[in-house]
Parts: sequence; structure tokens; C-alpha cells
Amino acid sequence: MSGKLVYFNTASLDGYIAGPDGTWEWGSPDATVHTFVNQLFAASRTQLIGRKTYEVMTYWDEEPLENMEPAEREFADQWRTTDKIVYSRTLPSVSADRTDLRTEFDADEVRALKESVTHPIAIGGGELAAEAARAGLLDEVHVVVAPAVVGGGTRLLPDGLRLGLELFDERRFGNGMVYLGYRVVNG
Repeated sequence: MSGKLVYFNTASLDGYIAGPDGTWEWGSPDATVHTFVNQLFAASRTQLIGRKTYEVMTYWDEEPLENMEPAEREFADQWRTTDKIVYSRTLPSVSADRTDLRTEFDADEVRALKESVTHPIAIGGGELAAEAARAGLLDEVHVVVAPAVVGGGTRLLPDGLRLGLELFDERRFGNGMVYLGYRVVNG
């Protein structure tokens, strides 16, 4: 059995992962949502991410664990033990442990990776997830919808991408966030 390629992100109700000013504080999870996400992706041992996601996520490599709340500490532990591949044409190097750098997304390499593992492979960033979807590699889309409308910014997935999706999981949280899990049924 091969590994599934799973896109996960938090988005505003109007479909943005960052607002027009590049911020996403409106999408910060509380401890309950953070714990849920930790459990959801505990089995993932590999992350495919773009440059912007990598730059944001280096926080989890650098911040001392004692400065974090328990759910954050759990996520940081998971992140630090996950293999990561960063796709960027502009980064000269990466500094995080367990991290490799590629200048181009290679669908054949990702297909081979999927076939070589049994665990889920997480993919972060809408453009990267769309590239994987266009190559027929994306298996699931997971989104936590935040109770915010931000009016523009970075989209969850780019314009022009079409995917058939089948809802297989959902959950409401007390803070107004809603989790939705979809299987990709066709591109």
C-alpha cells in the first residue's frame, strides 16, 4: 500500500490562508484545535513544502520547547522528527534538520516517494498542492475553516484548479472553527 499525499491548511471562510497583508493570526488554533491537528497528522513522517511555508515553519525548529504550551510542544516534537522537502528556486540553502532542498517540483520523484512509504505524506502550500493535484498525485484535502473573512490574500488553492472532492470527515470546534476532510475523487 502506498502513502497518501495529503494537503492541509487553515483558511478563512472566503478561502484564504493569509490575508492581504500576509498575516494569518485570525487562523491561529486554540489548544483543542491544535491537539486535533496533531492527532490528524501524527502518522505523517514526510512533509513537502514551499519556501514561504518553510520560512514560517522554521519557528517550530527554533523556538525552545519550554516556551510552548503542551499542544504546541507536541506539534514541535512531531515537526522536528519529520523529514521535509522544500521546493524553492530562490532559497540558496535550508538550515532545519531533516530538510532537503529542491529547485523544482518533480512529479515522478513524488510518485516514487508515495510508492515507497505506507504513511501519509503531508503537503503544505496551495500552489504546491495544486501542482501535485495537476499531476494526479493529491489524495486528500484537509482544511480547518476559521471564522473570519479577510477579503483577499493567498488562496487556499489557486484559481483555475478543479478537483472533485468527497467529504469523509468533519468536526466543529467551540471556537467557531470547522474541520473538513475530503478525498480527491477526480481532477
